[in-house]
Amino acid sequence: MSTPSPTEERLRAALDARARLIDAHDLSPYRPPTGPAWGARRIRRVVSAVAVTVAAAAAVAFLLLSGSPDRPHPAPPARDPRTSPPATSVPSSNGSPTAKPSPTSPPETPPATSTATQH
Repeated sequence: MSTPSPTEERLRAALDARARLIDAHDLSPYRPPTGPAWGARRIRRVVSAVAVTVAAAAAVAFLLLSGSPDRPHPAPPARDPRTSPPATSVPSSNGSPTAKPSPTSPPETPPATSTATQH
């Protein structure tokens, strides 16, 4: 082994002198520490955990209750009675090729022709 340097010898002597100043009475306190049983951090953690749980339960309840079948569904939009689907002609058994239009169907109009000129 090598011989300790002068700096190391001084550090060892200082640490040894400091250690001799401390006795057993200094190491063990004579009374337990006093203060609140619950720290502010613990209280904040519990309150935030409760708040998150309540928010999650409210979100689940909202999602479950918003899709309930008890709510009335909106009625489908009414159709315009003037526009009805085109009547289909069914050939009759007597052989007449034309069918008479029903009185409720609108009269047939020829398709509009375009009057625009091409350039």
